[in-house]
Amino acid sequence: MKKISLNLKNKNVIITGGNGFLGSQISEALINEKAKVYIIDIKNPKKRTLAKHFKSDITNEEELKKILKFFKSRKIKIDILINNAAIDYPPSKSKGNNLKLESFSNYFWDKDISVSLKGSYLCTKVFGSYMSKFKKGSIINISSDLGIIAPDQRIYKKSGFVKPVTYSVVKHGIIGLTKYTASYWGKKNIRCNAIAPGGIYNKQDSSFVKNINKLIPLGRMAKKNEYNGLILFLCSDLSSYITGSIIVADGGRTTI
Repeated sequence: MKKISLNLKNKNVIITGGNGFLGSQISEALINEKAKVYIIDIKNPKKRTLAKHFKSDITNEEELKKILKFFKSRKIKIDILINNAAIDYPPSKSKGNNLKLESFSNYFWDKDISVSLKGSYLCTKVFGSYMSKFKKGSIINISSDLGIIAPDQRIYKKSGFVKPVTYSVVKHGIIGLTKYTASYWGKKNIRCNAIAPGGIYNKQDSSFVKNINKLIPLGRMAKKNEYNGLILFLCSDLSSYITGSIIVADGGRTTI
């Protein structure tokens, strides 16, 4: 019987927003599996890693094409694309009144949609097209439990924070992009799936944590690195017959 393994050694992985909180965890997990990781991020890394970094704006198609030339010129096949980059608004760092729907800035609407949704579309278009020529690959999009349900604004009541409309629109849109891509490139053996994770505990305000935990059947937020196994699974051939799926990993929050 053939041994089951991730077998990600020397697989070439592009991850957008790889220097962020979730992205850096995913990047490290892939490096630990001996994958070759290429990070695209507008921010510089906080620490040295074995990943190769491209400082670039994912909303700029020409910049993405320049990165693609790097792979083409060196005849590097792209095996996996992880569309992770997005704008988020942590409750502890955002002013609620500015994010209310009644006064939400059109500037922020355009910026959020551009980075978090258009950026994923452009990376899929540019890098996915290249992947399709090799007739094998995995694209993983990062949605959210708030791509399945609407935010429960009551959990932010004490702080006065409001989860903005753009976050829901983007994360629902990511699911639409996932299903379209899976259908469009299925004949090219390009799989496209999304994960819809819940929030990760990161020393948030105790009142917020208490409120959100009440909504989660497991009674807690996700631990740091708790999504790595799911990502690695979707990267590998262990998930070879899974495409167009939205895998919800939220401790059960969206079930009730």
